[in-house]
Amino acid sequence: MSTTERPRILVVGGGYVGLYAAQRILKKMRYGEATVTVVDPRSYMTYQPFLPETAAGNISPRHVVVPLRRVLKRAEVLTGKVSSIDQDRKVATIAPLVGESYELPFDYLVIAMGAVSRTFPIPGLAEQGIGLKGVEEAVGLRNHVLAQMDKADSTHDEAIRRKALTFVFIGGGFAGAETVGELEDMARDAAKDYPNVSREDMRFLLVDVADKILPEVGPKLGEYGKKHLESRGVEVYLKTGMDSCVDGNVKLNNGLEVEAGTIVWTAGVKPNPALAGFGLPLGPRGHVDVSAKLQATGTDYIWAAGDNAQVPDMVGRKAGNPNAWCPPNAQHALRQAKVLGDNVVSGMRGFPQKDYEHANKGAVAGLGLHKGVAMIVMGKMKIKLKGRLAWYMHRAYHGMAMPTFNRKIRVFADWTLGMFLKREAVSLGAVETPRGEFYEAAKPAPKPAPVAEVPAPKAEAAKGESAEPAKAG
Repeated sequence: MSTTERPRILVVGGGYVGLYAAQRILKKMRYGEATVTVVDPRSYMTYQPFLPETAAGNISPRHVVVPLRRVLKRAEVLTGKVSSIDQDRKVATIAPLVGESYELPFDYLVIAMGAVSRTFPIPGLAEQGIGLKGVEEAVGLRNHVLAQMDKADSTHDEAIRRKALTFVFIGGGFAGAETVGELEDMARDAAKDYPNVSREDMRFLLVDVADKILPEVGPKLGEYGKKHLESRGVEVYLKTGMDSCVDGNVKLNNGLEVEAGTIVWTAGVKPNPALAGFGLPLGPRGHVDVSAKLQATGTDYIWAAGDNAQVPDMVGRKAGNPNAWCPPNAQHALRQAKVLGDNVVSGMRGFPQKDYEHANKGAVAGLGLHKGVAMIVMGKMKIKLKGRLAWYMHRAYHGMAMPTFNRKIRVFADWTLGMFLKREAVSLGAVETPRGEFYEAAKPAPKPAPVAEVPAPKAEAAKGESAEPAKAG
């Protein structure tokens, strides 16, 4: 059943996998063969590996997002959420940004909802923590850090200064290590413009429950990354968790307690919790359980990939590890999306589908300007790089992986201008409440409170005395 004469391919999610899968389907599909509908709460896709650099001001926020309607011109793009899926009727319920929900029939379904921040019930975290999953959070984090420096520069209260200049980062994976490296770099550079703030006044803490940081690049490079951050004054606490952060009072389970004005949470991700209500086959951690063909177990019309899917690693399994799974990173998401798109078209036509199989090519991480680590896999050989060369590898890889030629050019232009022009250290926190100042100017003036009339006091004659004033003489 479909609202059009053609079968509908419904893509739930417009992130990395959703965008590339839809692009691939449109490219492989014959004209008029099917209708491709993409549903996402945002009208753009965010390239998440660039969020740390966006938070540091190295890349413009608009250059790390890709407008879905511009890229998917032959697709139907709906801005909203899929609130439920009825598999028996093959109908999805769409909740648009405004207006009533409605049902949308489909014939084939692609689940590409990605992941959300993995959090724990830590007191104060919801009120004080700042995540880093979207470009809005990256911009907000940059504004917040610079606003803390403004606050510290403008007060004589030592307690306020100390709290404002203390920055705590929870999570030592790619997101946490890269973000603390980039923001420490930015804050060090910005401090040159503040007469009453220096790098020595600031305190950066990186906390992780694991015994190492950057596990994706291996133990040796991870140890190098740790020592490098420590050489820049970042305090790294491993095998340590956060017990609470109420009102910015951070308590770690190693006994350390600090007052922090900034708490950044990057302690991993989990599949989008909305998956639990779709009736899909899920793995033990909430991912969609798929075969090597990226098809949901037990179905012939549902596919999934990326962060919300549990994809078997066929290379690892052929090497003798029966429990090998593909890690949730951009390298796999890009390649899975292309295979998924091909398989959807093949499944629609009744042709055989192919397995997803990709050997890990390594990992790269940036730790600030001209600083990074990289592990490049070439066959059985692993090349390990660090410092400036690794940083070039990081930028080259992600710059080329950025979707669309338009965005590639803009990102490389930002980097080129950054070589010659000083980074702007300006907090634009007011963008979060842009109507605040106008509202204060335009709101009706309060009416003055009515003044109660107080009766004049009456003169009373004292008992036994005349009410007439005494006459002199």
